[in-house]
Amino acid sequence: MKERLFLHDRAEWYSGLGNLRRDVLAGMVGTFALIPEVIAFSFVAGVDPEVGLFATFVISVVIAFAGGRPAMISGAAGSVALVAAALVASHGLQYLLAATVLAGLIQIVFGLLRLDVLMRFVSKSVRTGFVNALAVLIFSAQLPHMLGVAWQTWALIAAGLAIIYLVPRLTTAIPSPLICILALTALTMAVPMPVATVADLGRLPDSLPAFLIPEVPFSLETLAIVAPYALAMAMVGLLESMMTASVVDDLTETNSSKARECAGLGLANLTAGFTGGIAGCGMIGQTVGNLRFGGWGRVSTLTAGVFLLVLMVLLRPWVSQVPVAALVAIMIMVSVETFSWASLRDLARHPKVSSVVMLATVAVTVLTHNLAAGVAVGVMLSGVFFAFKVMRLMDVRDEYDAATGTRTYRVSGQVFFASAEILADAFDLRDEAPNIRIDLTAAHLWDVTAVAALEAAVGKLRRRGKRVEVVGLNAASALLVDRHGPAIQAGMGAGMGAGAG
Repeated sequence: MKERLFLHDRAEWYSGLGNLRRDVLAGMVGTFALIPEVIAFSFVAGVDPEVGLFATFVISVVIAFAGGRPAMISGAAGSVALVAAALVASHGLQYLLAATVLAGLIQIVFGLLRLDVLMRFVSKSVRTGFVNALAVLIFSAQLPHMLGVAWQTWALIAAGLAIIYLVPRLTTAIPSPLICILALTALTMAVPMPVATVADLGRLPDSLPAFLIPEVPFSLETLAIVAPYALAMAMVGLLESMMTASVVDDLTETNSSKARECAGLGLANLTAGFTGGIAGCGMIGQTVGNLRFGGWGRVSTLTAGVFLLVLMVLLRPWVSQVPVAALVAIMIMVSVETFSWASLRDLARHPKVSSVVMLATVAVTVLTHNLAAGVAVGVMLSGVFFAFKVMRLMDVRDEYDAATGTRTYRVSGQVFFASAEILADAFDLRDEAPNIRIDLTAAHLWDVTAVAALEAAVGKLRRRGKRVEVVGLNAASALLVDRHGPAIQAGMGAGMGAGAG
């Protein structure tokens, strides 16, 4: 067993020179896709770009070793920045660093307790909506770089897209996005033109990150300030990372350890907080791009982080000359590849409720720019629609035996909070039959609401002088009745014992 796990982990790092080369090149391309988004979200969070860039380097390196999903790109971007902004505005950067450390600890505990099973409540429709919304947000994030600019910017974007989509027809030895960056950078350096460059996006760091302890008072008052933000950052980060890991699982047709990914993200954020960085999470746009460029192993994730540091510190003068148009072209390609175009066709084929869930997830995410809010609404709607569907499957039929004066109610389906009222309304309290038999052989009681509804109906019938017996309870339902329905149990006598299943 240990030998098999060792071979599996080794394959995630090295599976041949060809795959290693693709991982390295894909990671390098992914780095360029990281820079503009990390800088943009740093501004959203209210911190200097170098805070987000340093954090992304640390997170990428740590998650490459500790994460549970190979090929995932993680960094300081996404909805986490939206949560962090309020804390930075009210208390400053040092409190944000403290919240980042605490968020990392929460995520580690989350992973160790294997609470990743909560992802099972996220339906396929929600995941599709999540992906589509992200594609829309990625594309919309490029609009500021495309509006109110000189015609040369549009020409460069068009040229970049042509390179990205046409070069693979000639060769796939080097990822076409990397060729796009090199070619357009060389062009703008050789022929000066009025276009924005990476240097215009914000100040790039010029030193290495160093260990530090957040400069905040170590008191309960500080904890009271930091804890709510830390919890929100931790939950949003976990949600986006697990969603990203699930998307990668689908694209690669492989499985991954979500619990390890949670703990690994926590360790990465803990390290980021102690090196002056903001908390981060899985970045689905960059991750999908990494896969499209050929990066399927952990080396691609490690390369993205290490190359980011190299670009920031050693190659800073050259990186600053990269035209933003080249990055915009890459991100447009990523948004097109990320969007599930098949989901548009499925709108007419899939059940209406599934389509509503998907569209609601997209709408809420795009309107709020908050992936967590969109997923939360999608999960809630999925639960409501599922409960409504199961509720409608419950049925109560009755028959009367004149010889014994017994009215038998046969209940089938699932009895729970949504269908309990239907069960209660099915009994005719004005029935003249002296004996009432409630047969639950084909039914299952799921919660205390169901037991309470049954108990209330039995009580009303008995107060009208009728002899009521409940039969056919399966073992789980009988246990629930024993604990929460004493009135039912008190009057069943031998009737229940004879009919219990």
